Amino acid sequence: MPKVLISDKLSPAAVEIFRDRGIDVDLKPGLAPAELRAIIAPYEGLAIRSATKVTRELLDVATNLKVVGRAGIGVDNVDVKSATARGVVVMNTPHGNTITTAEHAIAMMFALARQIPDASQSTRAGKWEKNRFMGVELTGKTLGLIGCGNIGSIVAERAIGLKMKVLAYDPYLTEKRALDLGVEKVELDALLARADVVTVHTPLTDATRNIISREALEKTKKGVRIINCARGGLVDEAALADAIRSGHVAGAALDVFDNEPANDSPLFQLDNVVCTPHLGAATTEAQENVALQIAEQMSDFLLSGAVSNAINMPSVSAEDAPRLKPYMELCRLLGGFAGQLTQAREGVIRRVGIEYEGLVAALNTRPLTAAVLAGLMSPLMEGVNMVNASVVARDHGIDVAETVHDRPSEYQTLVRVSIETDQLTRSVAGTLFAGSRPRIVEIKGIKVEADFAPHMLYVINQDKPGFIGRFGATLAGAGINIATFHLGRAAQGGDAICLVSVDEPVPEDVLAMVRTLPLVVQATSLAF
Repeated sequence: MPKVLISDKLSPAAVEIFRDRGIDVDLKPGLAPAELRAIIAPYEGLAIRSATKVTRELLDVATNLKVVGRAGIGVDNVDVKSATARGVVVMNTPHGNTITTAEHAIAMMFALARQIPDASQSTRAGKWEKNRFMGVELTGKTLGLIGCGNIGSIVAERAIGLKMKVLAYDPYLTEKRALDLGVEKVELDALLARADVVTVHTPLTDATRNIISREALEKTKKGVRIINCARGGLVDEAALADAIRSGHVAGAALDVFDNEPANDSPLFQLDNVVCTPHLGAATTEAQENVALQIAEQMSDFLLSGAVSNAINMPSVSAEDAPRLKPYMELCRLLGGFAGQLTQAREGVIRRVGIEYEGLVAALNTRPLTAAVLAGLMSPLMEGVNMVNASVVARDHGIDVAETVHDRPSEYQTLVRVSIETDQLTRSVAGTLFAGSRPRIVEIKGIKVEADFAPHMLYVINQDKPGFIGRFGATLAGAGINIATFHLGRAAQGGDAICLVSVDEPVPEDVLAMVRTLPLVVQATSLAF
């Protein structure tokens, strides 16, 4: 039974989802980092919000961990790079609190435009400063969206409903999508120069850090208002404070800060600044939604291998997971076959080519390619799985090419894996027999039909009389029973391939005897 730890406060309904799905779950919020490290080892899943920090040190001792589930969008508190290197899936819930966060940005825009927090505080203090709090209308104003994804697009729709003109800067926004939303797609400098209100809705990356910098603020129109309900670090807080003091920026509203909890900020002492303690997702509906979603996603992954909203690997839906499973196994075995045959003396792997034909060509091939790479590299290095295989390949300078053929195939489905090293190129192809049994059908262009077996022997020999007898006698003399025996050749008298499944591993001394037999060119022991 899979075991999951919930280390932050989540809805009790999330706990019930895990239990109803047959998963052993422990709820232990508020653990200190050392306490969490002390107990994490037995758990396969870790469900968190923003309080738990999933660091490299935690991952080092989380020896059974398979998945980290973040109930929310941001994964700033997760060392995704270290998780990927250790083969741990990192999931989030990008849609569970989109409406809530978008509504908070709109609320902050209104609060800032009409100075509601300051007016409320003044009135509650017994003052009646009606002439002091002169606001501005939003109708007819220009809103500049930096980021027009899940949340930004909802803010755009709401702003258009308020009769605002909306500009959007987002490198991933297509012209068609902009047209559908009713926004004008512009470059960042144009947005800064034209917007009356600028609101930020991007993740925090190296490219977006301080996207509202001192230089960016200098490009804005006088009297602009700045809103950030996305991530701390997107706005240079010190530069923003200076721009407000100078009168160039009319005000700002921030829900997120460089350092949280934000006990101090250069913005806190200024008028015309609205600050909230990271409340973007703080509604009953949003917290319930993200908790339920992450519980379902983690359960699906641990029970069926389905991957939803993963940060560091291709997604596989719960519906697709059972259908993809035999294809993924075929791909893993083909990669493992090629990996075990690739010896250090043959040079390093430079390129991997994967071709899909027939029924498999119509499937989601990204997880299949990950399965090939995991199978290929796991015999060559430790700790490689589907999560980190693509990263490991990239880090080792391996070029991965995927080709989907829209053409008739000799088989209902066919996957071909080709490996190029400094010295040679080899390939192996396979299919699914009866729709579920992985089978080799081609090696180095030679037709060889064989089922995979736990223990196999791969032999290249000269196609001349006498080999089979000597080979069989050698194995028999060593007490090794042959389960299946498959032969293939490219041409009479040339090289032939012999693929044998045996009942037990072939000892190294027996393998050495096989290699010394007349006509034997190569002999390699394989394990699956």
